[in-house]
Amino acid sequence: MGKIFYLMGKSASGKDSIYKGLKERLPELKTVTLYTTRPNRGGEREGEVYYFVNEECLENFQREGKVIEMRAYDTVCGVWKYFTVDDGQFDQEQADYLMIGTLESYEKMQKYFGRERLIPLYIEVEDGERLQRALVRERSQMAPRYAEMCRRFLADTIDFSEENLLRLGIEERFENVTYEETLRKISEIIRRERKNLV
Repeated sequence: MGKIFYLMGKSASGKDSIYKGLKERLPELKTVTLYTTRPNRGGEREGEVYYFVNEECLENFQREGKVIEMRAYDTVCGVWKYFTVDDGQFDQEQADYLMIGTLESYEKMQKYFGRERLIPLYIEVEDGERLQRALVRERSQMAPRYAEMCRRFLADTIDFSEENLLRLGIEERFENVTYEETLRKISEIIRRERKNLV
């Protein structure tokens, strides 16, 4: 039975960059593209990390019973929804997967697929460094949303609390000080886990 290697971390922890690096290093892992109703930040390619859709599309998926998990965030720009859809991307009998999400989505995926199928990969960055990275990223946007950046930063403190991490059995952490070293460590863990499955 295939496994889902689930990458998580607070905002500006570098998880998107690590995710892209893992896809390049481990092309044998299948990926699943998530859906969101939030606007494209600019520079994001459709279908790479997200499919950008409207509320009507989400409602159609819900009517068809295809939404595996969904999160809604009341942002300073309105309500943004992120969700995973059973749209034919999953074939766990034949493949292992690499996914990216939040702690909340990880918990819902566990309930849908079973706890034994998901392997958490949690990335950490010291809060001051993370805030600085977030600010640099936001300044580079055509229309920076600083209030939303702050909301995400504060919400992560609650969402990724030690209590929540331990409740979901997430004990191993990958401190993302240098990209290459973090990428190497996570790649090794994935290769080792996959070898144990054979």
